[in-house]
Amino acid sequence: MNSVRVNLGSRSYDIALTSGDSKSVGAFVRAGLPKTTTALVVGDSNTQLHGRVLETALIASGFRTAFAPVPAGEPSKCLEQLSALYDALYGLAADRQTCVVAVGGGVIGDLAGFAAATYNRGLPLVMVPTSLLAMVDSSVGGKTGINHPKGKNLIGAFHQPAGVWIDLALLTTLPEREYLSGLAEVVKYGVILDSDFFSYLEANTRAVRERQPEVLLHVVGRCCRLKADVVEKDEYETTGLRAVLNYGHTFAHGFETLAGYGTLLHGEAVAIGMTCAATLAERLGLVGADFVSRQTDLLVALGLPTAPGHSYPTEELISVMRRDKKAVGGQMRFILPTRLGEVKLFDDVPEPLVRAVLQSH
Repeated sequence: MNSVRVNLGSRSYDIALTSGDSKSVGAFVRAGLPKTTTALVVGDSNTQLHGRVLETALIASGFRTAFAPVPAGEPSKCLEQLSALYDALYGLAADRQTCVVAVGGGVIGDLAGFAAATYNRGLPLVMVPTSLLAMVDSSVGGKTGINHPKGKNLIGAFHQPAGVWIDLALLTTLPEREYLSGLAEVVKYGVILDSDFFSYLEANTRAVRERQPEVLLHVVGRCCRLKADVVEKDEYETTGLRAVLNYGHTFAHGFETLAGYGTLLHGEAVAIGMTCAATLAERLGLVGADFVSRQTDLLVALGLPTAPGHSYPTEELISVMRRDKKAVGGQMRFILPTRLGEVKLFDDVPEPLVRAVLQSH
């Protein structure tokens, strides 16, 4: 087993990188939560079978368990499903020695994580991501939350997990569209933090798309390390450093919201958003056309969209983007590249230029 350590003082935890070793998850959770006696395992129709396997492993390690099913899909990140998890925790007689084990992609992690963050003012959380996107991004760093009809992730809390268990073997059965969607966040890390990693992806595009085990281990491990480095320095997004992880997301959330949650997968929207952000950076003179084409070429080579494929009203997109979490006083702020491997936060971007970028895509 390989591991990545997230150093946050008393909230530090390990990210375990395994392959086909589900039985060991019980010992992993027990080591991280020695006093915990009960576990609520949360999964959806896509991850229920794996969740049951993990539940068996937890029982073997001395946990009393229950399983809470959630409908698959982005619409489940809502108050109704959150309330259902509260009911399940109440039915389990959950107390501070109860942990929530989130088995699934970003939707399950965000939803179950927010339930853990808020029930009894906070329960221990274990993340077991089953999608590539969740493995490299949403399961690490403590962001939890649900959507509101007016915007994505508007309701949430920071709540660090006690541990993250990644089984890379699960990626072999992930549907192609879901897998490719996760690659958008992988590319993002190269653009914002690590130009050498970006070059590695360019050189190994075929192996990445074929899900070769040794390549997946390197890719997922590197992304987790890069995100852990950022989270360690700016856990609660107070210094502005952690905001770099939202590269492309201001545009992406606009497209996701107007399309209707679930129409565009998150990674697909991020790929489109990164393309818009790169175009905006070029028009501001921050990067050259070579940067834009290089990023676009890699996204396309990895099977990702670079345009929404549907026309959305520009003013409606702008309205959603003004409510992005990075916005201040309704003023949009953007994470934009200045060179490959480096991005910065800009809060003085002319709005007409943003409109022009949206209209060009």
